[in-house]
Amino acid sequence: MTSRLARRPLVTAIAGAVSLTLAGVALQAQAATEVSLGHTLSATSHYAVGAQAFKETLEELSDGAFTVTEHSSGSLGGEREMIEGLQIGTVDIVITSTGPLGNFVPESYVLDLPFLFENYDQARCVLDGELGDELLTKMGDHGLVGLAWSENGFRHMTNSRREIASPADTEGLRVRTMENEVHQEAFRQMGARPTPMAFPELFTALQQGTVDGQENPITVIVATNFWEVQDYLSLTGHVYSPAVILGSPMLLDGLSDEEREWFHEASRASAEATRGEVTRLEQEGVALLEANGMTVKTDIDIGPFQEAVQPAYEIFTSQHGSEMLERIQEKAAGC
Repeated sequence: MTSRLARRPLVTAIAGAVSLTLAGVALQAQAATEVSLGHTLSATSHYAVGAQAFKETLEELSDGAFTVTEHSSGSLGGEREMIEGLQIGTVDIVITSTGPLGNFVPESYVLDLPFLFENYDQARCVLDGELGDELLTKMGDHGLVGLAWSENGFRHMTNSRREIASPADTEGLRVRTMENEVHQEAFRQMGARPTPMAFPELFTALQQGTVDGQENPITVIVATNFWEVQDYLSLTGHVYSPAVILGSPMLLDGLSDEEREWFHEASRASAEATRGEVTRLEQEGVALLEANGMTVKTDIDIGPFQEAVQPAYEIFTSQHGSEMLERIQEKAAGC
């Protein structure tokens, strides 16, 4: 029979091993850094698809050293508020449209010019190349880290009053636009009454009749169930709307080169996943909107729209110059 004294070293050893294991688990839990990722769309949107790809990639590359928490549906505020959060470190990663970005990075306004790109191939070719990298780098001059170009898609008009087939049909319509001077001027030139507001406020504004219509890609129109408050969709494709994945310098500047590369790789995976979802929704979304009662105008002559918005180009070049615009147009023509 084993004495109590003989058993004591064994018990002590087991207790010590358990303590070390628990300490290791606690240390590992403490070492994990939680990363907040915000966007304004729903948890089933193309942004959410990109957010999930970012999360899976970063957590895998870092072996759990970083964990990502997604904040969807504008729970961290509108896009402008979240970008401000990046600058002061209250948000770590944001997936956002470029709409409000020009307020922080004026060089990005060029991407919001109407009819800048003819198709997705042109837009992706430009943004994935040298010019896209150059614009991402410029964000570092404004308290932001540009990680990757993602996507929303070509923007179209919806409203609750009438079918839009020409610029004349927009006359007097109160159209919500992004908080972006280029977009606002384009709609002003078409005769509409642009009404900038943060995206989380839009559905209620349409529901209450504060505005008559809005403009967004099919992806956003589907994700937000706009058919519940809008009757007409016109496939004008008036602006290609990229999205951008931004990081907070408060987080990223303190990381090692290897860790920062994990964030860049996760952002590239996010962009690829989001673009795949955009492509799917572009193919299936219009039928879904029609099935939910929207009247869709597809055969639109965009020539009059292009002519109507030309003053927006003149205003842009007078304020920001024409060099980047000309370089983008030249590159797009060769894509």
